[in-house]
Amino acid sequence: MRYFWAGVILGIVLLLLAGYTYLLLGGMSARADRPPGHLESYLALMAREATLRREASPASNPYPETDENLTDGMNVYVSNCANCHGTLDKRKSDFGLALNPPAPQFLFQPVGLSEQYLHFITKHGIRWSGMPAWGKILSDRSIWEVSAFLARLQKLPPALKQQMPSPAS
Repeated sequence: MRYFWAGVILGIVLLLLAGYTYLLLGGMSARADRPPGHLESYLALMAREATLRREASPASNPYPETDENLTDGMNVYVSNCANCHGTLDKRKSDFGLALNPPAPQFLFQPVGLSEQYLHFITKHGIRWSGMPAWGKILSDRSIWEVSAFLARLQKLPPALKQQMPSPAS
């Protein structure tokens, strides 16, 4: 039995050493103009989801869902987010699409995250993705407002939809 465990430990050490050597010799490209591999994408997504589950506050948005607060969130989006995530007149961001991984284009794909997760991501950023930590720039209230706006982007109140620019022809 002792040889079995010694073999298991040796196998793990050799596997780790092989992975380290692979990285050291440049086997995993760090270029931004090539898509990440399947393993890298899987691990990054797994790490993001685990971080959100562990660290994002379950607390609800402390600011009420009013047209005024959603309008403020829309203005924060236009001023700070549209350059990467696409404009409200449904123009994709070439800059955001050049990031690797590409920045989600929110007007073309549903956000799919809770308001609490959006708040956490906006406030703290996502390492290795180009998403900055806006908590060092924006107030917590502004972050909650833009998070509320994004969480409701597909079902905004009519008054707010009227304020959004029409898609360019």
